[in-house]
Amino acid sequence: MHKYVVAVVDDDPRLLESLEDLLESAGYAVRGFPSATALTGAGLSGLDLLITDIGLPGFDGFELRDLVNRERPDLPVFLITGRHEIADQIRARAVESFFCKPFDGQALLAAIARALHQ
Repeated sequence: MHKYVVAVVDDDPRLLESLEDLLESAGYAVRGFPSATALTGAGLSGLDLLITDIGLPGFDGFELRDLVNRERPDLPVFLITGRHEIADQIRARAVESFFCKPFDGQALLAAIARALHQ
């Protein structure tokens, strides 16, 4: 049985660990990265879905999304943020899913399943 691979990028180690635990408990293979540059250095091949924080230092989540859209336009990208400014929400509407922290883990899992056509 194919195990979907979900990459998670977040500079908060606690959130990264909790997302990894949530996704693994749902049967996904998870690759966690503390920064966008760590992910891009590892490469985008082999990934089925990407979840990234918006507020990453340096290379932010919007820039990562734009890079993914150029290099792997078929790869679903979910953005998460703890910032609730309206400007970020408007910019985030260009992605499949957008979640404000704290978010409902079950709602996130349901959105992932829809994006992966499970």
